[in-house]
Amino acid sequence: MADDESLPEEIVTRALTLTRRIREAVDDGERAAYREERDDLLADHGYVPRVREDDAGETLVLYPEEWVEDGVVQVDRIEDVDRGVERSLSGVGGDDWAAVETHNRAVAERVAAEHGDAHGANAHAFADFMGNHYRKRVETATPAERAEFLEEYFPRNAWPTDDQRAVVERSVELVRTAGRREAE
Repeated sequence: MADDESLPEEIVTRALTLTRRIREAVDDGERAAYREERDDLLADHGYVPRVREDDAGETLVLYPEEWVEDGVVQVDRIEDVDRGVERSLSGVGGDDWAAVETHNRAVAERVAAEHGDAHGANAHAFADFMGNHYRKRVETATPAERAEFLEEYFPRNAWPTDDQRAVVERSVELVRTAGRREAE
């Protein structure tokens, strides 16, 4: 992997899913298989995983392998901190990921049905973002999380059309409203 490339979002999402499966696995063999798949996937892209625990919960941290020696990050090797990736493993409210995913998909479908394709595609992108990055229901997104979606995730990962770009802020508001109705 070239130094100027970032880790593709679909690889980050898969690593996050596999890390959650490692945590939820019921036996050592299953846990080892998920860990091997995750580690091999990341190694193919020149990254290594680590789970960091602190007061805010657990976070999956993905480092470029050239930053790490004997399992320790070498700060002097970090030239671009944006190449490192962090994703929360601890959702707010204790919702299980499958329930969050089901809820967020239903909300996105509702937005698509009520407001059309551009809003629907944006709603699905926001559902992906909230479920995979924060493990939270779409309507519980904080202002900072909404800003992160609009400023960082959406332009880089959603491959939006001009129509989607033109309405994305309104789409996020429609998602919040539909999410609250879906939760009732």
